[in-house]
Amino acid sequence: MTYIVTDPCVKCKFMDCVEVCPVDCFYEGENFLVINPDECIDCGVCEPECPVDAIKPDTEDDGTKWLEINTKYAAIWPNISEKGTPPADREDYERETGKFEKYFSEKPGDGK
Repeated sequence: MTYIVTDPCVKCKFMDCVEVCPVDCFYEGENFLVINPDECIDCGVCEPECPVDAIKPDTEDDGTKWLEINTKYAAIWPNISEKGTPPADREDYERETGKFEKYFSEKPGDGK
């Protein structure tokens, strides 16, 4: 089992999870974060830190889909180890569902 980032993170990207990760396995896209499943040590420290409940074990519903997404983008986006600035309009998207299909960007984040 590994932890993965799912739909609620899109357009929210709070990044509270990044600072508690002991192995720096988060990677940043323009409007989404992913966890590198090969680097994740399954400690679960990040899961309760996410204010929108976007971090889940890969054994949950749609786990295979999100595992593939996290794996793909962790290979090409920059690694981050410090909390950056979340999007200013994140509160507008917090409770929305189906955000990946509507808003996901393949562009990398700043990686800062």
